[in-house]
Amino acid sequence: MGKSPIHSTKLMKFDFTFMSELLNPFYLTIMIRKAAFLIALIIMTINLNAQTGKVYDNLSMESKILKMERKYAIYLPPDYETSERSYPVLYLLHGSGDDQTGWVQFGEVLHIADHAILEGSVTPMIIVMPDGNRGQRGYFNDLKNEWRYEDFFFEEFMPYVETTYRIKGEKRYRAISGLSMGGGGTFMYALHHPELFSSACPLSASCGPLNREEMERQLKRRGWEQGSKEEMEAWYKRHSVLELINDMPDDHKKAVRWYIDCGDDDFLFEGNSLTHIAMRKKEIPHEFRIRNGGHSWTYWREALPEVLTFISAAFHQH
Repeated sequence: MGKSPIHSTKLMKFDFTFMSELLNPFYLTIMIRKAAFLIALIIMTINLNAQTGKVYDNLSMESKILKMERKYAIYLPPDYETSERSYPVLYLLHGSGDDQTGWVQFGEVLHIADHAILEGSVTPMIIVMPDGNRGQRGYFNDLKNEWRYEDFFFEEFMPYVETTYRIKGEKRYRAISGLSMGGGGTFMYALHHPELFSSACPLSASCGPLNREEMERQLKRRGWEQGSKEEMEAWYKRHSVLELINDMPDDHKKAVRWYIDCGDDDFLFEGNSLTHIAMRKKEIPHEFRIRNGGHSWTYWREALPEVLTFISAAFHQH
């Protein structure tokens, strides 16, 4: 059976009305704008996905001081390969039991730094992660100055990195941070060399011996208890955060911007709290954070975006 004249007329009327709306300049403008927005969104998504930093975690350099190759990892920001500019640098130290890959593998430094830089909350920077695990574990010279890791760091490693990569080699554009053993390294390096770092951010830090009895226990664990009393006393004064803070000259109090973070369930909470109290008594400006958590990568991954934001404040012009 054929369609009724009434049905055909209604269908033609509907088609004509629909086509008229499509050809209406008002509707055409709306559709063009929507299409343009969709295309721009797709292009932006492609660009954002393409703009990622790079991490190399098995690099090495030769150390004459330590008489061996030393490994390191490095994070290069998203625009490093497409620009010719120089960048600020963060030295990021791992904890005991890890190596230069710790912040890469467990700390997710690539994802966290990329996200912070691309959203604009953090300035693009290079992040350098040295290995403090091979040979003797830690970031310090030993009691008799036979293993000289701290000397290696400042005399060989920093100069090598800052001439190999496009790094701004000035105090203002250099920061240091680290967790646990690396938090202790952060404290020591910034306290020993306040002229080199604009910001220091120890996380869940080992603060060195809190007293001389603890020093003797630490030295015994390291097999260094055979030193003379003079050697042990000198080592204690150089590696106790509390001693270094109490002896800090007045003109060094504002030399470094401090951000100290430790979980309320962390076994190193006491040392960090005593450090905070000593800094307050000494009137040393610092930020002190106590958050819910313990000595874990979950805690440090949450801390890293705050660290990057804090050190970026020194890198910017205000």
